[in-house]
Amino acid sequence: MRYTIAAIRARRSASIGRRPRAWRRALAGTVAVTAAIGAGTVLLTGAAAGPVDAGQTRSDPAVVRTDRGAVRGSVPGDHRSFQGIPYAAPPLGELRWRTPRPAAPWTGIRDATRPGPACAQLRGLPMDRPSESEDCLYLNVTTPAARPGQRLPVMVWLHGGHFLFGQGDVYGGRSLATRGDVVVVTVNYRLGPLGFLAHPALDAGPGRQTSGNFGLEDQQAALRWVRDNAAAFGGDPGNVTLFGQSGGATSVCTHLAAPASGGLFHRAIIQSNSCATPLQTRQAAESQATALVTKLECDTHPRGTAGCLRERSAADLIAAAGYPGPEHDPGPSAGGTVLPVDPARALATGRFHRVPVLTGTTRDEYRGQVWGMERSGMNCPGGPGTGRCELGDEQYPHLVDAFFGDLAGRVNARYPRDGYGSASEALAAIMTDHEYVRPALDADAQFARHVPTYAYEFADVRAPWFRTEPVLSFPPGAYHLADLPYLFDVGYAEPLRADQRQLADQMIGYWTRFARTGNPNSSGSPDWARFRGDGRYVQSLAPGPGGIRRTDLARDHRYDFWRSLD
Repeated sequence: MRYTIAAIRARRSASIGRRPRAWRRALAGTVAVTAAIGAGTVLLTGAAAGPVDAGQTRSDPAVVRTDRGAVRGSVPGDHRSFQGIPYAAPPLGELRWRTPRPAAPWTGIRDATRPGPACAQLRGLPMDRPSESEDCLYLNVTTPAARPGQRLPVMVWLHGGHFLFGQGDVYGGRSLATRGDVVVVTVNYRLGPLGFLAHPALDAGPGRQTSGNFGLEDQQAALRWVRDNAAAFGGDPGNVTLFGQSGGATSVCTHLAAPASGGLFHRAIIQSNSCATPLQTRQAAESQATALVTKLECDTHPRGTAGCLRERSAADLIAAAGYPGPEHDPGPSAGGTVLPVDPARALATGRFHRVPVLTGTTRDEYRGQVWGMERSGMNCPGGPGTGRCELGDEQYPHLVDAFFGDLAGRVNARYPRDGYGSASEALAAIMTDHEYVRPALDADAQFARHVPTYAYEFADVRAPWFRTEPVLSFPPGAYHLADLPYLFDVGYAEPLRADQRQLADQMIGYWTRFARTGNPNSSGSPDWARFRGDGRYVQSLAPGPGGIRRTDLARDHRYDFWRSLD
């Protein structure tokens, strides 16, 4: 515990309202460490292709011809599912740490009834599965039942997971596709050091900073695949919504600023992260990469740094990188050819791709991170790995001091410990408001100056918890990730109750209407007002009578107080 607080203090920013992303992830990363649950590694190989008949692809709704070849999915009743479709060549050998290349074409009909492997990663959250695969650039497509000539909106999902964990197939798209009448695409992309290692040895040459954002380039390749193939699945390539949660939301922010992403999507949905929060700089990312190279003893290798790194196995690389900590930000960086301008800067100056935006947070975002702290043993006297310990009252003031330094007294006065049921709930309230709501409202106001903007707060305080996780020492509330079972068909969470299923129907309606028109409203749902520059025009999403309503998010989460600390 002493080491953790010391590390937090070492990373303290001079500006409370504008902490670097590496800082805000310092404790967030503990969630990944804590959720080391035993989903086994899944290693699937490329599916075999059988013979194809030209007429078959026209008459069989399970067979679709892509620009690389035909695929056969499944048609279970009211929808079609196509899994494990390669959207780029496997980034193996010399293609490791390269811009993704097109997938090789195939003959016959490729089996698309199983997902492809997850990209190489350690154990993560309960829904994630560890993997050592680099042959992982696959996507999954879910459509309603086939209707000839249809041109439906396409929704492309970028999973979260701190840019270290996750895979697209966890997020089943049946409910979105069938209830919202859209095509849903979920994507794998390279993670950790294989997706985001920014080292000069991997650049295209002096002054050409091409390394560091390979995972973002994978996402761009997936969007180009959607542009070229959506119509074959009944989708409209001229109406694509890019949406993501947590790290996936950060990815959406990067594509709003990345030059090569322009024109590849037409709406954006940003869940549980803010485009106003700066990324790490290219310089910081290179410093981390240099430390990893030294750890792997590749800085003095006779074959050179790049040759040495390419000799290392994926397992060695992800093990050496490890889990995130105060000095380790595993995600994208601002600078270089892929992302020359930080998305926060692009948003502040209005120089981003102008598309309608739907964006929001959950009411109790940081309770998920505090759960991670407890589960990892970060709060135990012996430190991480020594057990499961809840956050105690004696530790609480030290953590507040570690985060806020000279401002801790003002923070404690505004969030008195005795105003909450536990130290965990008190710390989560502080960090939810500071780390999530404040930057989200900042971004909402900036977006609203330029594009139609709709803001929400997911507020179901009884949201379903993970099936495999024990009861917490405090109520999880509307925690980080709590909104996802309302949009996707997931197997990791407890089932929704009847009133929650009704909320899910409303949310799916809002999300898919926004994808269709850029406006979530319809005559059958409570009105959702556009965001006009303050926190009063935020849609609260909760079950039961009156659960969907307009709320003053700035008041509820003490926005003015946090602004006063700048």
